[in-house]
Amino acid sequence: MSRVCQLTGKRVMVGNNVSHSNIKSKRKFYPNLVKKKFYLPEEKEFITLRVSTSALRTINKNGITACVKEARAKGFLK
Repeated sequence: MSRVCQLTGKRVMVGNNVSHSNIKSKRKFYPNLVKKKFYLPEEKEFITLRVSTSALRTINKNGITACVKEARAKGFLK
């Protein structure tokens, strides 16, 4: 399973490790993803999403139905 947030589309980023002597080597920055189960009252079912912790804050602010609707419009969620 790829490391992508299902609501925001956050992905793995690529950067450099920089040593004290300024030698650079490639590294990856992974998003902070958690698997979480949500209840959708309109569909009367639970869905399990792999979302970033920043997306959890957005869900708390806007509500799960608004976030799922927006993610489906953007194509992140089926």
